[in-house]
Amino acid sequence: MGNATSSAISKEILEDLKLTTKFTEMEICQWYENFQKQCPTGRISPEEFEEIYTRFFPETDAKCYARHVFRSFDTNDDGTLDFKEYIIALHMTSSGKTTRKLEWAFSLFDVDKNGYINKSEVKEICQAIFKLIPEDEQKKLPEDENTPEKRANKLWAYFDKKDNERLAEGEFIKGVIENENAMRLIQYEPPKQ
Repeated sequence: MGNATSSAISKEILEDLKLTTKFTEMEICQWYENFQKQCPTGRISPEEFEEIYTRFFPETDAKCYARHVFRSFDTNDDGTLDFKEYIIALHMTSSGKTTRKLEWAFSLFDVDKNGYINKSEVKEICQAIFKLIPEDEQKKLPEDENTPEKRANKLWAYFDKKDNERLAEGEFIKGVIENENAMRLIQYEPPKQ
């Protein structure tokens, strides 16, 4: 048996991922196989994650954003993602229930992981998001959000906080849920082809 078990995904993780994501058992097993091939150690480094992630954004520079995504999913802070962290990362960034997605968005914006978001962290993530947006699309953005700074200011304004105040997770989620625009500003959705 020895060998077979190491290459098959554990029932536990499979059930868990079926519950937390919308992926099918077949998809998860397929990814697991690829994961084993690409990452024989069972762990993904930030560099490997960047490489996988940037394939979703062939036109633009997704490196910086990918690094933030990686940080937000490396829940045990060991500098690598295991298969489960990896699948949840892919799921959260592509779909996912709104509150779950917003909890994740909060950890994305909480750059120093101190449990609060401040305005400079919002700026930092807005800069990373901006690099995902193709240039011709950037040109079409509304006047009040066509630079990372403007985007950060517009987003911050939804939370009724002064520039030097900080934002807790509950306030962040509430602010985004109550403002459709904020929901749009915290992410970049490539236009549907």
